[in-house]
Amino acid sequence: MIEIKNLRKSYNGHEALKGISFAIQKGEFYGLLGPNGAGKTTTISIMSSILKPDSGEVIIDGMNLDTHPGQAKQLIGVVPQEIALYGDLTASENLHFWGGLYGVSNSELKKRSEEVLHLFGFYDRRNDNVKTYSGGMKRRINIAAALLHQPKILFMDEPTVGIDPQSRNLIFEVIEKLHKEGMTIVYTTHYMEEAERFCDRIGIIDNGQIIAEGTLKELKSNSALKEVVVVTYDHANESQLKEISAKWPDSNLSENKISFYATDVQSALSGIISGSGQMGADISNIEIQRTNLETIFLSLTGKQLRD
Repeated sequence: MIEIKNLRKSYNGHEALKGISFAIQKGEFYGLLGPNGAGKTTTISIMSSILKPDSGEVIIDGMNLDTHPGQAKQLIGVVPQEIALYGDLTASENLHFWGGLYGVSNSELKKRSEEVLHLFGFYDRRNDNVKTYSGGMKRRINIAAALLHQPKILFMDEPTVGIDPQSRNLIFEVIEKLHKEGMTIVYTTHYMEEAERFCDRIGIIDNGQIIAEGTLKELKSNSALKEVVVVTYDHANESQLKEISAKWPDSNLSENKISFYATDVQSALSGIISGSGQMGADISNIEIQRTNLETIFLSLTGKQLRD
């Protein structure tokens, strides 16, 4: 559905994108993750025709975005990071304005506006000026505007930043519905739980390059990180704990705790409990620290997503 070929983009001598290439399949929910300044928004902006690359190609449903911009744009809906609404217009007026820019006919626009207003829970407030809305409500209208022309592809650049839990949950329900209906979604976020929940595949970008890509399972299996079982002991002396730790190939003893590192904690757990029992060491607590998307990200980039 989308092919990115050797994209490059520089700003004032700074190379924001260094020849990145990747592909997104039809109906796929693809997450593009990276620290601030990594190149996420530049990539999304080029893919959605807001920016032109210095070189490289974007192919949308078999059409080159550079040579067939009008046809390719009709397939795309864009939810920008910044709110793109007019505060002195009502929700309905904003939708009619943006729908007109997408080329939706007046009769179709009336129907589609009512549909998205109901979808996002705004129909009763459709005639209120947008400047009276909360931040979460504005985000919802921002997304609704991108859906008016029924795009096949939806680009969403951090759509849930700074909004209330109710608006976030409603947005989640809508994008899950769109995904189930077969829409291709490209999604950037700083929230790891969102990427883990929604994304079929994830690309991690840093310093203008894709440094890892795959499903969450593939990213975990390709990572050198190990999962950890942290065992806290009660009434165990230092020599007992040292002997328990020495028998495990990869472990770390600290005071009354031993961290056991393993690639499969479930199979390791029985051996840890059995070995501790044989040494007469009473276990007071077991904590399992699993490898997740955030730990993988940190191991690859050395940065937190909220930097």
